[in-house]
Amino acid sequence: MTPRKPTRKSRPRARPPRSGIPHESHPGELVIITGMSGSGKASVLKAFEDLGYYCVDNLPVGLIPRFAELVGQSSEIERTALVVDVREGAQLDALPAIVKSVKRMLPTKVIFLEAQDAILLRRYSETRRPHPLGVNTTVKSSLTTERRHLRSIRALADLVLDTSKFNVHELRSYITERFQKQESEKSILVSCVSFGFKHGVPEDADLMFDVRFLPNPHFVPEFRPLTGRDPKVARYIRSFPQTREFIERISDLLVYLLPHYIREGKSYLTISFGCTGGQHRSVMIAEDVSKRLRKAGYRVKVVHRDSPK
Repeated sequence: MTPRKPTRKSRPRARPPRSGIPHESHPGELVIITGMSGSGKASVLKAFEDLGYYCVDNLPVGLIPRFAELVGQSSEIERTALVVDVREGAQLDALPAIVKSVKRMLPTKVIFLEAQDAILLRRYSETRRPHPLGVNTTVKSSLTTERRHLRSIRALADLVLDTSKFNVHELRSYITERFQKQESEKSILVSCVSFGFKHGVPEDADLMFDVRFLPNPHFVPEFRPLTGRDPKVARYIRSFPQTREFIERISDLLVYLLPHYIREGKSYLTISFGCTGGQHRSVMIAEDVSKRLRKAGYRVKVVHRDSPK
């Protein structure tokens, strides 16, 4: 994900919807995309463009009410998305009041994108672009100032999305799924992660399960150089009744929990399974549970953090 080059003084850029994309949403819908610099706002706007939204980048805050009024009166533009961010400077302080007034005109959603400071710093380091708040301070200092400045805007967001765990393609896919099928009750991205306790506990796990109680294939010489993705190793681990019961119980629990997480507004869930080295048991369990969740209709990605070593 690449932070956009600061274009505060550039003219707003409007992107008409692409032809051939069906319009099945509510007339007059407005999506306001905002958030931290480098968090992926350009990628999200591109996703909305692909969905057929009329897209505007860098629209001055003061023009939003008039723009919303025109959208509400238009018979040609049904759905529109725009980006507003810290490039607006002091004018951004007026955004919370403007959003409240616009919501009285037409259906409006605010998406706030953020990411962990370490991730944002890495993105800026990779692109070597200056932060919009200036080149006379460090990026880290600018991020702290920006986060403080956006606090009130974050509080009014309908969707707060941490993009730290997404690459560009996953972020655009998530936005497409969520806004193309808003009636879906399964618009959460689930990550099943395997890891080894001896390499440290994952910091971003929402749910964590210790599977070291299962028999360890490491002590079977022919399995030692393999991983839990190998069919022979998987069959061995699955041959024990406690393995099968664990997978059944955990899968049922997650299928029960996920709709509740979705109703609370959670966009993604990271479920981690840990064994000693992260090579056999946790890998096999993460693979099997992910298959159960996909069968239940959820979008799932699998990450084996420590396998193979």
